[in-house]
Amino acid sequence: MLRFFAIHPTAANLLMLVLILLGLNSLPDLKRETFPDFSINAISVTVVYPGARPESIESALCIPMEDAVDGLSNIDKVTCEATEGLASLTVEMEEGGDFSKLMTEVKNEIDGIDTFPEDAEAPFILEANRTDEVINLAIHGKNMSNAQLKEYSESIKRKLKQEPGVSLIDIQGFSTHQLQVEVSLPLLRQVGLSISDLSDALSNQNIEAPSGELKDENRALLIRVDQQEVTAEKLGRTVVSASEEGGQILLSDIAIITDKFELEEDKIWQDGERIALLKINKNKSQDAINIAKTVRDFVDREQSSAPIGISFVLSNDQSTNIVDRLIMLLENGGQGIILAFIVMWLFFSWRYAFWVAMGLPVSFLGALWLMSIFGVSVNMISMVAMLIAIGLLMDDAIVIAENIASQVALNNSIDDGVIKGVTLVFPGVVSSFLTTLAIFGGMAFISGNIGQVLRDIPIVLILTLTVSLIEAFLILPHHLAHALHGESGKDTKEGLISGLKNKFVDAFERFRNKQLVNTVEAIIRFRYLFVGSLIGMLFISVSLMVSGTLAFKAFPNTEADILDARILMPPGTSLVQTEKVVNHVVASVKKMEQNFAKSSKVKKPLIEHITVEFNKNADAFISGAHVATVQVEFLTVEEREQSIYEIEDAWKSEIGEVPGVVSLSLKEPAAGPAGLAIDIQLQATDMAQMLEAGNKIVNEINTYMGVSNVMLDVRPGKQELELKLMPGALSLGVNAATLSDQIGTAFNGVKIDDIQRGSEQLEIELKLSKQDSLTQSQLEQFPITLSDGSEIPLSALVEFNYERGFSRINRINGLRTLSVIGDVDDQVLNTNVLLGRLTDTILKEIEKDYPNMKINLEGENKEGNETSSSIVSKFMMGLVGIFIILSFQFRSYIEPAIVMLAIPLALIGALWGHLILGYDMTMPSMIGFVSLAGIVVNDSILLVEYIKQHIADGVPAHKAAVNASKARFRAVFITSATTIAGLVPLMFETSTQAQIMQPMVVSIIFGMITSTCLILFLLPSFYVILDDFGLVKKHADH
Repeated sequence: MLRFFAIHPTAANLLMLVLILLGLNSLPDLKRETFPDFSINAISVTVVYPGARPESIESALCIPMEDAVDGLSNIDKVTCEATEGLASLTVEMEEGGDFSKLMTEVKNEIDGIDTFPEDAEAPFILEANRTDEVINLAIHGKNMSNAQLKEYSESIKRKLKQEPGVSLIDIQGFSTHQLQVEVSLPLLRQVGLSISDLSDALSNQNIEAPSGELKDENRALLIRVDQQEVTAEKLGRTVVSASEEGGQILLSDIAIITDKFELEEDKIWQDGERIALLKINKNKSQDAINIAKTVRDFVDREQSSAPIGISFVLSNDQSTNIVDRLIMLLENGGQGIILAFIVMWLFFSWRYAFWVAMGLPVSFLGALWLMSIFGVSVNMISMVAMLIAIGLLMDDAIVIAENIASQVALNNSIDDGVIKGVTLVFPGVVSSFLTTLAIFGGMAFISGNIGQVLRDIPIVLILTLTVSLIEAFLILPHHLAHALHGESGKDTKEGLISGLKNKFVDAFERFRNKQLVNTVEAIIRFRYLFVGSLIGMLFISVSLMVSGTLAFKAFPNTEADILDARILMPPGTSLVQTEKVVNHVVASVKKMEQNFAKSSKVKKPLIEHITVEFNKNADAFISGAHVATVQVEFLTVEEREQSIYEIEDAWKSEIGEVPGVVSLSLKEPAAGPAGLAIDIQLQATDMAQMLEAGNKIVNEINTYMGVSNVMLDVRPGKQELELKLMPGALSLGVNAATLSDQIGTAFNGVKIDDIQRGSEQLEIELKLSKQDSLTQSQLEQFPITLSDGSEIPLSALVEFNYERGFSRINRINGLRTLSVIGDVDDQVLNTNVLLGRLTDTILKEIEKDYPNMKINLEGENKEGNETSSSIVSKFMMGLVGIFIILSFQFRSYIEPAIVMLAIPLALIGALWGHLILGYDMTMPSMIGFVSLAGIVVNDSILLVEYIKQHIADGVPAHKAAVNASKARFRAVFITSATTIAGLVPLMFETSTQAQIMQPMVVSIIFGMITSTCLILFLLPSFYVILDDFGLVKKHADH
């Protein structure tokens, strides 16, 4: 087959054309995103229990649901969160489980629970983490009421969903739309009605229902009863009571009916105006760039025909990040390929170098086709993998090109030289491919959220190398033969550029023949000192991390363009008070902008949009009038002069101390795949003990510089008024259920019905007027209806006690859980150092003082440990695979060990590179080092093969080792130079888009520099040391 493709006039070109067309054809099908999806497979179960406190939610809903799913297979973690009126169960699946099967099993178990309270609504079960944000559309309506704005936003939502690809739209900024019926207790008494009477009357009167079909010989009529009213005015005409004499009492006679939204605090401001916020999302398979473009085009068209006073504002556009990052990587990749071509051109003719370099885009296009088949998206990680692949791809191509050139020089026939050159290196190149596959094959299965992000690197490298192997053996030889035929017989005139190139080649050859040979001979002469020094250097390098001189962080930070100010007030704080704090925070960020503008050369305003979401705080884990989030979008980091850290510090300084605030934290909206920097989880049955221990930990953490926003995720809730029946209540026919039903209906309200008005669903709710539900004295006089129809004041039946529970109860795997969470400034303090100190001090004390309490380090620490241990274990398996492959190739146990010695020693360059350039070691750094191993092994194999062959031919080990370094110097140099050339533009990229990948690039570039020296100097020294002990001779004899 090699001969056929090398000689056939069209076969190689047709194969290349097929790979190119397959790649280009797959481009529209490839999903584009910033990072690979790292969300876990999880099932969410939500149950509403109106008015119930968290403790009641826990016992009545959480524990039964936990018991129901207990014992199901492939479950990794079960979390249940109990807040006021709501239970949220999350079932996380283990990696590799059958999600569809688990979903069915969970649904069956939850639906089978028959102990839920009667007032609890039906469980709502769905797949969690199924969508990603794409872009937000804010609708400003200056002249509209809230109801009109909601109605208009619903119409926009319907229109937008008609656009191709746009299907997931969530309108935010409004609570449940209601027709709220408020009744006065004294007025009800005057007309002889109770709340229950009124509820029954509305339920029976306000209905629409089919009532059969009337048929005769000529037609059929559907019969329906329609007494349903959908406006406040018409609902007020409902007859709620009638006398035998014909007198009627209408609902409007005894009640105030209001068309309103249930929660006043459920609202969003943007740039000082009330808005409707449409969050446009996508499912995991959709392309964010296409959806965002569709939305932008829609807004451009709609704005021209919108009513006066309506304006649209697009914000939080995730597609711009994706586009910017992909463009940056494409530009750097293009620069890398050009630099790699220049390096090749320095040693070969331009035609020869061109066809070698052409293998890169062909291999990349073929890899894109395979990525579309295997469901790998185009993202930051997969694109960087292609940049890393430049060196690996060039390595095989250089080996083949060099050998073809040398064989052609020995033979008169170009075709025979090409075929022989390819055939000779075929086993070595295939072996190199298999060793690379052994390294990256295991890495494709690294675990953890960070692992899910990084595993695209080995997957893309394997796909790219597979295509490149086909290109190198079936396409490249034909093109190299064509290039050699084109050059044969031609006189080469030396121009300026050619002259400079020849001078470089002459200088390179002089260096190789003199300085390199002398250096290798000197190192071999002092081989024991050299090897001992390298081992010592390795220990010193590793000690950089052990001592903390070189810090480790799970995932590198990046510059953001958005900051949240998350506000938490004491439970029960009024909306008016929360708004005052919000106004202060907004005024502070505007003042900060003015201060920066005084010395800024940038003409654009620093702030693009300020969005305030009431009833929301991601850190508080609860909702209500006492929480809010102020989100500020700034100019991109490329446009502004200030870093996000400078902005955060200046904003925080302007805010100052705010009295009455429980917590006010500034942070980026998303935590990323590594999770929170500080996340210490306590588990016990005694909540009071956990609170006590948690507060001790918070106080200890706050003694460290560089920490912020340290808090407990559980805090006291609203004050509660507990009612307990007096001993004589039962004799009057009043039990706890009767009491709960009548008081709950009056004070918590009762939902009469859901009605459809146009495209919107409304809720009819009946409740007491505010005047009757605000004071305890009125509550004490609240009439309880007895079984005989008479009434008795509530105070005659119950005792009143005040309590304060918790705003939220979190349970993980069946245990109550409390977490200490917080942020760490990496410029001041390393997270791992902090957690290490806490583990040795306060956490040890907690374990001693509370022996029944479990302590777990979650967040960044857990994710980092899980992924790093997975990388190490998979890497070790890869090394075993390499050893087995090389043992088959070399028929020895010694040569594979020599080849693999260069791998750990290459870590020296990676560690010192991070220290010199000021980077922390991260998970991407580790992946970079693993990627480096493939290149190091490939270069080492051919050098050891050279030494082994010459020793077998009777050449002394010392001389064979020196000659091997000399002979392989050009190939090793070109491989290293092309690898570095492919990545160096990314290392010096100044945009924030490259920050996540730069530690990986540092590992490869500095490791590559070190490994080049190790291959040329260390491996020959080791071989001669083996000869000192007689192992080489014995081995050769075998």
